Amino acid sequence: MQSNSQELFYSGPRGKAVKILNRVDRMDAYLDKVLDFELKSDDLNDADRRLLAELVHGVLRWKGKLDYVLNGFYHGNFTNAETNVKNAMRVGLYQVFFLQRVPPYAAVDEAVEFIKKLRGEKSAGVVNGVLRSILRTKDGIHYPDAKEAPVYYLSVMLSHPAWMVKRWYERFGFDEASKLLAKNNERPPLTIRVNTAKIAAEELEKKLTGVGIEFERSNLVPSYLRVHLPPGIHGMADLDLFRDGLFTIQDESTAFPVLLLNPGPGQRVIDLAAAPGGKTAFIAELMKGEGEVIAVDRYETKLKLLAETCERLGARNVRCVTADAATLDVEPADGVILDAPCSGLGVLRKKPDSKWKREPEDIAKLASIQRGLLDNAAKLVKSGGILVYSTCTIEPEENLQQVGLFLERHPEFSVDDPSPFVPRAVLSKDGRYVETLPHIHDMDGSFAVRLKRV
Repeated sequence: MQSNSQELFYSGPRGKAVKILNRVDRMDAYLDKVLDFELKSDDLNDADRRLLAELVHGVLRWKGKLDYVLNGFYHGNFTNAETNVKNAMRVGLYQVFFLQRVPPYAAVDEAVEFIKKLRGEKSAGVVNGVLRSILRTKDGIHYPDAKEAPVYYLSVMLSHPAWMVKRWYERFGFDEASKLLAKNNERPPLTIRVNTAKIAAEELEKKLTGVGIEFERSNLVPSYLRVHLPPGIHGMADLDLFRDGLFTIQDESTAFPVLLLNPGPGQRVIDLAAAPGGKTAFIAELMKGEGEVIAVDRYETKLKLLAETCERLGARNVRCVTADAATLDVEPADGVILDAPCSGLGVLRKKPDSKWKREPEDIAKLASIQRGLLDNAAKLVKSGGILVYSTCTIEPEENLQQVGLFLERHPEFSVDDPSPFVPRAVLSKDGRYVETLPHIHDMDGSFAVRLKRV
């Protein structure tokens, strides 16, 4: 924790950006939660809030390239610099490289003054010297060569960890990997799902127009809209339309596992690892409130939020159960959906901090957890029932390979044809499962498969 006297220095969008980046660096905080807290600060106006979000997300998206440049001008190892100094320089350099509306020397001066107040003249002199040297020579900076070291080049120029780039370079090739990496650095679209249990899509569109929000309807899932916030509206959750349960905030990719499940009125469905509840509520909506959705999560706090979401959306046929999905033992159901914990490498546009927190060994660890969850999920599906397995990652070990191993262990299951339930555009080349990629579908990377029990 910072002392109260030091806390005063972390004021304004740039100071708060450094504070948030410090927290994320220490690995003790998730970006979205810390940023959301700071965006509610009374001492920020709308322009400051937009700048703060831009600086934090921008630095984390481009940290690899920023650090490459800073390390080339810093005397010593930049990664060993004091955390405030590192992040102040990153924030300053991000503005120089990526924000045309901020005069470069003003961005440098801000960083220098900030560090002078917090760390004194000596550290401020270092920041000043490094950033002004970059300003003088930024058009002549030497970057890795794409032909001699393609992975290193992509890692630096498109700002992803080298191990991640290597995986995608070997899988997709240079051009395709470049497109994926570049898409990960873009701002993600803001997408909402119309709660058709309460309002028709056309009616909600009229109401959104009435409050000045522009949108386009998804060409893949008609109940999903891509919205554009006008100045003055901080987030869709601030609207009465949200509080009244007329929509919820969800990426289009989240629709496909539920559509594959194809739940109907009167069925009994188990949603394993259900929080935060978007899929749960969508399942309840498709069941028209008839039958039962059992929403499972290990943590009561998450289930409390899920229950509040279901209450807001009017999903009355949901029963929350606090349990471990790997050991849950209840009567088998018509349908089970397992949106498994995963590496999250399909959602890096939304969670740029995840790029730098993930390690290559995490994939194998998560695959092991997924395996146990799938084995238990199989026990919860009755004869003739459906199991949908989904993730928000694009890694084969967690997706197709995981399913292949599952089918070897469970010959009572087979892959069911997904084409009656989801658009052909999101299916794999062989048409057997859902696979979305950010640079192809302009949505989160995801995987989903429909498995039927004999």
